[in-house]
Amino acid sequence: MAGSISSPWYNTPVINNGYLDLMKIRPIPAFDSDPVYILQEKYTHRPDLLAFDLYNDHKLWWVFAQRNMDLIKDPVYDMVAGLEIRIPNFNSLRDMLGL
Repeated sequence: MAGSISSPWYNTPVINNGYLDLMKIRPIPAFDSDPVYILQEKYTHRPDLLAFDLYNDHKLWWVFAQRNMDLIKDPVYDMVAGLEIRIPNFNSLRDMLGL
């Protein structure tokens, strides 16, 4: 296992004296109850700030891309003001990731 429990690489094995193997994606399932959120200007290219403001943990920056794979291919540069994304509910996220 690689990294902390909040890391996108948590499920990725470490091989060959400390190198990460191919990334094993941590899927974030879609729930109909996930609210729609329109990104504000202050979160443009800053998923870490959005994660901190929503979840009090900047390390969860990657969950927005995993939850919105149809909209976000690049987890930083695709995060632009005006983009409508679904935000994972923190309680569901906590249960899924074991936080």
